[in-house]
Amino acid sequence: MPIRNAGFLLIITSVVVVFLIITREEEPRVQQEISPLKISTTESQEKSNPSKENTKIMVDIKGAVAKPGVFEMPVESRVNDAIKLAGGFTADADQSQVNLAQKVQDEMIINIPVIGEEPFTQGEVSSIQTEKLSINYATQEEIETLNGIGPAKAQAIIQFREEHGFFSTAEDLLQVPGIGEKTLNNFIDDIQVP
Repeated sequence: MPIRNAGFLLIITSVVVVFLIITREEEPRVQQEISPLKISTTESQEKSNPSKENTKIMVDIKGAVAKPGVFEMPVESRVNDAIKLAGGFTADADQSQVNLAQKVQDEMIINIPVIGEEPFTQGEVSSIQTEKLSINYATQEEIETLNGIGPAKAQAIIQFREEHGFFSTAEDLLQVPGIGEKTLNNFIDDIQVP
């Protein structure tokens, strides 16, 4: 009788040991199968969150600088940075008309005047001239020059800009009270929104 019990215990012990060995071998396999999923999830997140695009802008620097031309610059650059890229001021540059701290914008023309040139006329911001009106920096008088914009709408644009920050796209102007699609279409080709 004791021999049968010993044999029975031996069989049960063997089954338990085999079960534990099988269980331990399967656990790493499960972990190995999960790991590639985690990697691919991370990769897909990186693809869905690409690095910030449009981090460079193009600026045209003219006038009294050593090397006038078109330069590629980081978005947050200042006029001072642009002048450095152009080799600095020439000896006859009128630096008093230049706002070195002003941020540059894509497609800007920075015209450095020569000493003795007439001061910039209204509508030009410091040393910077643009072919289109920069809606984020324009004064009320400048905004009123746009087709279909009078004093009330110009003031509404400025007030909205002050309360909500700069416009990112021209379509953001549709959020300004009094500016509808028809009004926006009247001047959209005449403005610049960085």
